[in-house]
Amino acid sequence: MSSSGENWMEAGIRAYNPLAAVQYASTYWNGANRAYRFFHDDCTNFISQCLHAGGLPMVFSSKSGREWWYRRGAKGHSWSYSWTVAHAFHHMLQAGGPTGRCRRLSSPAELRLGDVICYDFEGDGRWNHNTIVTGFDAAGQPLVTAHTYNCHNRRWEYYDSVAYTPRIRYDFFHIS
Repeated sequence: MSSSGENWMEAGIRAYNPLAAVQYASTYWNGANRAYRFFHDDCTNFISQCLHAGGLPMVFSSKSGREWWYRRGAKGHSWSYSWTVAHAFHHMLQAGGPTGRCRRLSSPAELRLGDVICYDFEGDGRWNHNTIVTGFDAAGQPLVTAHTYNCHNRRWEYYDSVAYTPRIRYDFFHIS
């Protein structure tokens, strides 16, 4: 980090490619990429990998809500909370994402391939789960892919999930 405490990003910043993120999700939806640690609750780690595979750069920052990174090194793996924890990931997206490329949408109808849905199953303000949009059904409804309970091209509402409650809240984010 610079001595002034400003953000610094990994080299080689490129535009976000949602199709590359979707391809990554389709490749690893039912298994782990061995380059990353696998967690019992792996949804956010998996979505972070998808976004990074799509070109969203990691950011190391002293500003709360902006950092988002994963490192592999001789001493093992390390990561930011926002890379692996659903609530911290939601907070980071709500703040504009690691590079200001993310914006909150008002409805699922606005979602595109490679966008993210965050889930607060209990409706208590603690965000529990994240998915990536990997397709659309015949009616134009988003289909999502996720880890923890691995799924590929599942209906976005999660009505059939054991985690679903009538109090569920969703946040929709476009990654540009």
